[in-house]
Amino acid sequence: MAKKVLLLGVSADLLETVKQELQTPGIEFLGGTGEADVEPAFRRADIDHVIIGGGLDLEARVAMVREVFQSSDRATVHMKDQMSGPEGFLPFAMAVLGGLGGYDPRESPNAILRAGRPGSDAG
Repeated sequence: MAKKVLLLGVSADLLETVKQELQTPGIEFLGGTGEADVEPAFRRADIDHVIIGGGLDLEARVAMVREVFQSSDRATVHMKDQMSGPEGFLPFAMAVLGGLGGYDPRESPNAILRAGRPGSDAG
């Protein structure tokens, strides 16, 4: 089954280009520009990983992280630095995805699951 990756904080005009550049067998990409896009994305798909761009202010990024963890007990979140600018998003996303290739979390009996919403792994 394909891994689903949500790309957030990438401007709408760059999103399709980034998705095309990142195309990899076994990975399906979804996109969004802000916090309002997080919940609908999780309703549409069981997302494995979220990559957040560095061009947004800290409050917006924290709000996105909060929404991800309220939507899923399984998704991982990866926030890009601000220093490398927009041109650094693609190399960052490629490095993250390259390192997560074999990561497939399994529910632990010791896990504290908090999302408890449809589409999450919680009860």
